[in-house]
Amino acid sequence: MRRKKKTKNSPKKCHELAYWMSHLPECLWTVPLFNLSLPGSHDAMTYSLDETSTVSVNESKLLELMDKHMHWIIHPIVLRWCITQDVLWDILRWLKAHPCEVVILAFRNFDGLEEDHHRHLVSCIKKIFCCRLCPRNVVPTLQHMWAHGYQVIASYEDILQVALHNDLWPAIPYWWGNKTSAKNLIRYLELKKRGGRSGGLFVAGINLTGDLTYILGHLHYSIKKMTLRALPFLNRWIKKQRPGAEKDCINIIAGDFIERSNFVRNVINLNEKLIPQEHCPNILPLLAFEKI
Repeated sequence: MRRKKKTKNSPKKCHELAYWMSHLPECLWTVPLFNLSLPGSHDAMTYSLDETSTVSVNESKLLELMDKHMHWIIHPIVLRWCITQDVLWDILRWLKAHPCEVVILAFRNFDGLEEDHHRHLVSCIKKIFCCRLCPRNVVPTLQHMWAHGYQVIASYEDILQVALHNDLWPAIPYWWGNKTSAKNLIRYLELKKRGGRSGGLFVAGINLTGDLTYILGHLHYSIKKMTLRALPFLNRWIKKQRPGAEKDCINIIAGDFIERSNFVRNVINLNEKLIPQEHCPNILPLLAFEKI
């Protein structure tokens, strides 16, 4: 009888994934993070989002207009597509428990933030992560970051704040397809790859987006349901990618609900393609996980 594959990650595998950077072969310790394959989450750390919040100016003009004049109808629908999180202190606690792991935090989409708000947010970032923040004047490799105790790369979309603080990195380019269809999203990502990757950190987003037409046509649906249906198709695309400095290589692959469908393991396993077998014959057990 054929054994049925499990769909959920076991506690043991989840534990190993939490230490994946420290388990990488030594030959990858000097590879810039720009050229490694890194899993990323598209979760939003939206500050103080509730029924009184306005729709982002990045949304369609029609959605803004409907939110203004039909707020009591539109906003409960929009809220179903957003998750409010305050996770910086949780991240710090996690980093203390995982001293050889590195995280990249992208602070972006600052709708409505005034100068005082930026100063307060940057102050919080520096207070919380302190000496763990990696300055932007270095080439970040695991070996260098471990040697100096750096664990956090914080990119910040406001250029004025970046100019004032050496431990803030410029905004990381994000390939955002703004698609409701997984097939259309992959077409967009392949087009971006043909145009060539950036020289530093960059993100290929596999997150699907519910635009106004889609949301109004699926009032009882959610971004979670839409994403989970598409993950098997998106994972097949992920497995075909490769990290590195070449034009068509990927770096960070980010998505929603990344704990599902082996997304994290599939992205991490791409680093196996960087390992010269003659120099690193003992492949990390993590990279040898069953690929589903």
